[in-house]
Amino acid sequence: MTRIRLNRAIVATLILLLIQSSVLPWLVPSAWSGRLLLHLPFVMTVFVALLGGRHRAFLFGLGFGLLEDMLFYGHMIGAYAFGMALIGYLIGLAFERKLSTLAFVLLLTGIGSGLLDMLVYFVYKLFSLTHLSASFVFYWQVLPTLLLHMLVALALYLPSRRFLVRQVVSQSEAAEGN
Repeated sequence: MTRIRLNRAIVATLILLLIQSSVLPWLVPSAWSGRLLLHLPFVMTVFVALLGGRHRAFLFGLGFGLLEDMLFYGHMIGAYAFGMALIGYLIGLAFERKLSTLAFVLLLTGIGSGLLDMLVYFVYKLFSLTHLSASFVFYWQVLPTLLLHMLVALALYLPSRRFLVRQVVSQSEAAEGN
């Protein structure tokens, strides 16, 4: 049986948030800066959903989504918090039903990333904060961000699994071992 080390996940996500806000703006070319909306805490929310379950992923996504809303998107607080919490819960629900293979993790990371960005777009559209068309936003921002999130999830999958998972021996396994 495995259990997630949630305190390690929080520290790792804070470090990824620091990298997202300080290092990545220097690495992304200026022509692509409006196109790539990298959310490293979202990728960690997917890993928490995989390893910790849907309820922990909901709270994790809610907390770090609210932190992203306050740090980067001050004109409307709560869109990313709502989106990351909802998508984290849904991904955690999907992981309860299937085996957690790398391909399934990448697939759900891509689908979740696309849903998150489109959900935030529709919330902004609802409150008239954007006047862009949905097809333009999908091809201009959502698709490149989705692919980048999948690459980040691929790079972080094994290290995060080793860093965040703790093996727990149940009493029946301990009795069999003696």
